[in-house]
Amino acid sequence: MSAPRIFDRSLLRQRRRRAQALGPATFLIDRVADDIADRLATVLRRFPRAADLGSPTGAVRRAIAGRADSLIAVDVTVQGFDAAGPHVVADEEALPFADGSLDLIVSALALQSVNDLPGTLVQIRRALRPDGLFLAALLGADSLTELRQSFAAAEAEVEGGVSPRVAPFIDAREAGALLQRAGFALPVTDVERITVRYASPFGLMADLRRMGATNVLAERRRSPLRRATLRRMVELYAERFSDGDGRVRASFDIVWLSGWAPDASQPQPLKPGSAKTRLADALGTREISSGEKPER
Repeated sequence: MSAPRIFDRSLLRQRRRRAQALGPATFLIDRVADDIADRLATVLRRFPRAADLGSPTGAVRRAIAGRADSLIAVDVTVQGFDAAGPHVVADEEALPFADGSLDLIVSALALQSVNDLPGTLVQIRRALRPDGLFLAALLGADSLTELRQSFAAAEAEVEGGVSPRVAPFIDAREAGALLQRAGFALPVTDVERITVRYASPFGLMADLRRMGATNVLAERRRSPLRRATLRRMVELYAERFSDGDGRVRASFDIVWLSGWAPDASQPQPLKPGSAKTRLADALGTREISSGEKPER
C-alpha cells in the first residue's frame, strides 16, 4: 500500500529552484546547521562515511565537514549543491545507498516534506552501519501557527470557507514513535522554538519564497489568492500577533530527531527481575509486602 500523497514533490523541486534564483533566505538553515554541529560535538568519535540528506544550501555540510572523512550531499535538485564534494541527485523518499554503507546521516529542514516519513526513516536506518548515527531537524507541528490561523480566519470571513495553505508538520511525540517503529536504538526527540519578527506578514511571505517553503500541498487551492483575502489576512495577523513596536511574530518549531542503528555494543535494558539490589535497601527503608498494612 503506497503512502498518501500529501506533498507535490515535483512542485517542491520547482520552488527550491526558484528560491535559488531569487537568492535564498538562509537564516533558519544557518542556525540549524550550527546546532547540528553543536550536537555532533557531544559524540566523541569520527565518522568515516557520512551523508547530508536534502538539506537546503551547503550550510550543514560546511558545519560538519571536519567530522567525516567522506561527506556525500543528497538533494532533489542539482541547484542544492553549493559546496564542494561528492553529491548525488536523489529523492529523500528513494535513497540511493546500499544497506550498511554509511556511518552518519544528517538532514536539516527537508524531511518534513516527504510523503512517507515512516518509510524514509526505515531506509535511513537500513543505510547505516551498526552503531551508525542519524541526526535530523524538521519543521514541527506549531511552525507558522500565526500564518495558519490568520489565513484560516481571513478565508472563512471573506470567502466562507478554508483551504489548506500551511503544511501539517509533525510533533516530537509522533517523531519519537516513528523512530522506534523504524527500528532505531536509543531514539531521542526534542523541540526548539525560534521566533522571528518582521515589519509585516509580507516580509515573512517573501522569506518563505526564498526558502522554497511556500505551499506545496497536493490538495492546495489552484485558483489565485483573492486580494481581499490577503488584505484581511494581513490585518488579522497584525491584530493578533504583533508586539508593542508593531512588528509581527513568526514561530518556527524545530523538531530534533536522533537515533542509532542497533548494535550489540550499545547499552541494553536489564531484563525484568535481574536486579541484584532491592529498591528498599537502596532507599534505606523497610519493604512492605502486598497486603501488609503500614505502621502508623
